[in-house]
Amino acid sequence: MADKEIVEKILEKVAAEERASLTAPEGRQVCEAYGIPTPEERLAATAEEAVAQAQEIGLPVVLKIVSPDILHKTEAGGVLVGLATADAVADGFRSIVANAKAYDAGAEITGVQVQQLLSGGQEVIIGATTDATFGKIVAFGLGGVLVEVLKDVTFRLAPLDRDQAFSMIDGIAAAEILRGVRGAEPVSRDALADVLTRVGTLVTDFPQLAEVDLNPVLATPGGAIAVDVRILVDPEAAREPVRFSQEEILASMTRIMKPASIAVIGASAEAGKIGNSVMKNLVDGGFAGEIHPINPKAAEILDRKAYASISDVPGDVDVAVFAIPAKFVPAALEEVGRKGVAGAILIPSGFGETGNIELQDEVVAIARKHGVRILGPNIYGYYYTPENLSATFCTPYDVKGGVALSSQSGGIGMAILGFSRSAKMGVSSIVGVGNKADIDEDDLLTFFEQDENTELIAMHLEDLKDGRSFAETAKRVSARKPVVVLKAGRTSQGAKAASSHTGALAGDDKVYDDILRQSGIIRAPGLNDLLEYARGIPLLPTPKGENVVIITGAGGSGVLLSDACVDNGLNLMEIPPDLDASFREFIPPFGAAGNPVDITGGEPPATYRNTIALGLADERIHALILGYWHTIVTPPMIFAELVSEVVSEYRAKGIHKPVVASLAGDVEVEEASSFLYEHGVVAYPYTTEKPVAVLGAKYRWARSAGLLG
Repeated sequence: MADKEIVEKILEKVAAEERASLTAPEGRQVCEAYGIPTPEERLAATAEEAVAQAQEIGLPVVLKIVSPDILHKTEAGGVLVGLATADAVADGFRSIVANAKAYDAGAEITGVQVQQLLSGGQEVIIGATTDATFGKIVAFGLGGVLVEVLKDVTFRLAPLDRDQAFSMIDGIAAAEILRGVRGAEPVSRDALADVLTRVGTLVTDFPQLAEVDLNPVLATPGGAIAVDVRILVDPEAAREPVRFSQEEILASMTRIMKPASIAVIGASAEAGKIGNSVMKNLVDGGFAGEIHPINPKAAEILDRKAYASISDVPGDVDVAVFAIPAKFVPAALEEVGRKGVAGAILIPSGFGETGNIELQDEVVAIARKHGVRILGPNIYGYYYTPENLSATFCTPYDVKGGVALSSQSGGIGMAILGFSRSAKMGVSSIVGVGNKADIDEDDLLTFFEQDENTELIAMHLEDLKDGRSFAETAKRVSARKPVVVLKAGRTSQGAKAASSHTGALAGDDKVYDDILRQSGIIRAPGLNDLLEYARGIPLLPTPKGENVVIITGAGGSGVLLSDACVDNGLNLMEIPPDLDASFREFIPPFGAAGNPVDITGGEPPATYRNTIALGLADERIHALILGYWHTIVTPPMIFAELVSEVVSEYRAKGIHKPVVASLAGDVEVEEASSFLYEHGVVAYPYTTEKPVAVLGAKYRWARSAGLLG
């Protein structure tokens, strides 16, 4: 049990003295209060005290300057290691104090820390910091250059449980060192996990702790001891963003996505204007609710009565789409708020993305005052196909399905729209979030989680306004539905571009990567990957286990498909003797069973059919990857049709396994791949990587959701 009272008293003293950091002895007290082991140590005010304490602790010792004004002790010449005699300790005390005064003549010197010298073991770093996106996060890595140069460190949200702590320990590239190499004993993973969880609890209990740095922690087979402790305090670190409850979000988002009445502020009868395009899309898209054009200079627009103000519209209005210049938005939003509208869809630009933060803040304040949720500004609008709703100036979209997509960028939104149309991908929704002045991905996830029309959520984002809330919501949602994220700005230059685009700093990519994975999110490496995952994952049945088998007509494809399996974390099944014998009954003597199962290129359709049927029938096999090579013996469409038939036959028997295919050959393989996709088999021409990547994404989700048995 942690002794919070001790920490509270220390922090009260630090606050009263208006300090931003704890002294080393205070840091040790905090660690002791939370059960984090530290070396034996004393605080000396004189050289004579230092000698007496060193002899009491046991020579050799370490000396460290203690000053609230000197955070980086080594830089100030304030650390001496391995002092083995009384004279060395006395001289060291005087030297350290002199160095500190030379480093900062005005520094308050509390004394010198006399610390037990520990030897042996592996140095690691354990800490917690306040991330601008995710709030309190815990960090872990090996000491020395492995952290500073190779950035071999991993992160999790605080607080964390022991399983998450173990995943951190095992998640660094150099984890093998901790397990013991070249005869070295493994360090205590239990002890490290214990320190990690205690640090996470500490910063959760006391959010004003901006940073806790245990560096190094000496890990041995018998335990883990925090050799040096550095703790920073900042009241701002405890501040949390404005958050709505799940019930509040659902109430607003349901009215926004399923409105009975929409007003278009700035509606126009003039072709080429945004207000005209929005009206046309709502009308021509088939929206069955009421559509009210708002324009003080028009009596009628597109056969609908126009109103000078939304206040004049009879009855309730759920959504107001803004198609007016930014400077007119605040006044119009006041009227929208008084009308009781649930959602304001701000299409216009000219807000935070151009540096006009003041105008954006004013608009948010008006919305908060009236209980209106804002989507945008600076967006293309949004679609919700179950309601035939195209509240956008882009073209309507009417291919209904289970994929919900969102983008922070308008250009990416257009790419999503184009791909969806070209691939005939059924979508439930496409949403632009733009500046995210209010509604963000967290709100969308909350709605799509309970939306019966949505099976998968795919999101492009450049930053997260409230990363902790997003991660917590995504963890809950991804247990039921796959969540795919394309996080732009994963390189330093990409992050710089994302920052200049959105007006918000893109977070450190390693932090994003670890925490998105912790939340069960499938991260897409690129835009096409995001779209292909969104298209393919819903088609694939959830596998019941890890055993993947490749059946190929070309040895070269089999090698590349095997490589792709490794790259995507898939387990190539080790074929048992009886199954090997069964496959050999259908393939020529010069073929190869094993895995991949190489049936060779000149085989008739029956060979493909029989081997695929065997793969589907054997319950030890959980997923199939097919590699096809174009031959005149089994032409592309013959292959596609037989695969479709045998997969359908087994699905009719209740056997549902994910099947993906890679087709190599002349242009006819394009038509064959399209045919397979339309019949529930994820297939691509000219690539061995894409089908395996989609299968790998399905597996990552199934693992995180605990569905693999």
